Amino acid sequence: MKELSRLLMQMEFIREIDKLKYIQRKTKLFNSERHENDAEHSWHLAMMVMVLSEYANEPINVLKVLKMVLLHDIVEIDAGDTFLYDTTKDHTNTDEELIAAHRIFGILPEDMAKDFTEIWIEFENGESNDAKFAKAIDRLEPILQNISNQGGTWTEYAVSFDTVYQKIDKIKHGSTFLWDHVEELIEDFRKKV
Repeated sequence: MKELSRLLMQMEFIREIDKLKYIQRKTKLFNSERHENDAEHSWHLAMMVMVLSEYANEPINVLKVLKMVLLHDIVEIDAGDTFLYDTTKDHTNTDEELIAAHRIFGILPEDMAKDFTEIWIEFENGESNDAKFAKAIDRLEPILQNISNQGGTWTEYAVSFDTVYQKIDKIKHGSTFLWDHVEELIEDFRKKV
């Protein structure tokens, strides 16, 4: 029988991550005026991984990629969400987020905390095939949202298409097939505006 203390730590973590539902992102839901929250974003990415995994450049461990997309934004409970196109704060605020990862994942039993932290760091580093694909999916979702919202945050925050391309180039590292599709989507959208 498992120890009750282990279960209580796991339950405390489950309660803590409910806070992810209150972290608002700048992007809005498809065809909507409502802002997406981090929990919705993570769920959507997980679904996208299951549906689009066949387009990864290299073989991936789908379960591990699912863990990455579900865990990657949990640190924003403490660190907050940094808008990808923010001009005053770098989106890669990893030091602040690492402190948050240690605190939040540290609620869990030691073996789980270590595993979750390692997966989060692997995602942040973006070097493994799994992380490259996870990052591709993470960049893809807001593009689809912005296009569905007639430019969405690109229009609202006067983000140039050059800047959009600079920020989303991670897609091609995870999936050249999805990158080619994204380029078509963006170019089609540009012709309409």
